[in-house]
Amino acid sequence: MHIAFFGSSLVSAYWNGACTYYRGIVRALAGRGHRVTFYEPDALDRQRHRDIPDPTWARVVVYEAPEEAAVRRVVGVAASAADVVIKCSGVGVFDDILERAVLDARRPGALVIFWDVDAPATLTRLELEPADGLRALVPDYDLVLTYGGGARVVSRYEALGARRCVPIYNALDPDTHHPVPPQDRYRADLSALVNRLPDREARVEEFFFSVLEELPDRHFVLAGAGWEDRAGAANLRYLGHLPPASHNAFNCSPRAVLNVTRDSMVVNGWSPATRVFEAAGAGACVLSDAWEGLDHFLTPGSEVIACASGADVVAALEDLDAESARRIGARARERILEEHTYAHRAEQFEDLLTSSQVGTLG
Repeated sequence: MHIAFFGSSLVSAYWNGACTYYRGIVRALAGRGHRVTFYEPDALDRQRHRDIPDPTWARVVVYEAPEEAAVRRVVGVAASAADVVIKCSGVGVFDDILERAVLDARRPGALVIFWDVDAPATLTRLELEPADGLRALVPDYDLVLTYGGGARVVSRYEALGARRCVPIYNALDPDTHHPVPPQDRYRADLSALVNRLPDREARVEEFFFSVLEELPDRHFVLAGAGWEDRAGAANLRYLGHLPPASHNAFNCSPRAVLNVTRDSMVVNGWSPATRVFEAAGAGACVLSDAWEGLDHFLTPGSEVIACASGADVVAALEDLDAESARRIGARARERILEEHTYAHRAEQFEDLLTSSQVGTLG
């Protein structure tokens, strides 16, 4: 089957939080015999910050489209050859044009999917803005897929007229994220890899910055863009943007790795970030802010340490010895490999296509 994705970027993680998700899904689909073409715009400086070359497991088409007619031509070429055309949310440019163009270019027998990689934000926008162009188009898509959100997200999309909405959660690509030897520059009592975003900043303050202030004798490492003005503490090493190739060493070097979830994801629940699977796949001991649905992916107390507050993080660090951290990380990796790899997600995707009676898989 030939699948065409229109997304933000497959080759650049620069200000592109969905990159790991895209790579995992696309690579797993290719591994199951599908041909994937990923269409991404030359925009937002991402091509200047590529961190991988064009992969062997997907064809990447970088397009420049200064006007609507040019965007539609790109979509027309893609739709003419694809069995499945997928418009992902958050491309960053041309989103409103692409949302309609993939439907207008639909060929008989093909499936057109809207794949939402930030459902809480998209849904809030659609619910608050009745005139939003995407809102009227939701019922026209054959499927709406999301990378998180659980029953609340599904019911909200169904209320907007979605024919069918199914979460396909983040997961692990074990060939990409796995244990490696620790590196001294990443050693710490607690590390966090998190970009600064408005609906996550207060939780980072609570679960990370308040903790390092409370534990001045412990060592902390922070990676991710946007924290320059908060990086002055003596017990904090700030790394800025961290390329994906460094993530394994980053996750394998500290005693524990912190996950901080965005507010909108916490409200909906069932929204594990890619960081959870990256860290667990590397065998890291993960401390996570608590949210509904966490136990569907990892068992609190055994495979992850769930914290309801910064005070809980402080207590966890004071109690956590190296051997306990190692055991928690090992159990987490075992659980993720057994139930939550992108191979599992690709199989789920195929089952959805089969149940939608679209073409012949293989």
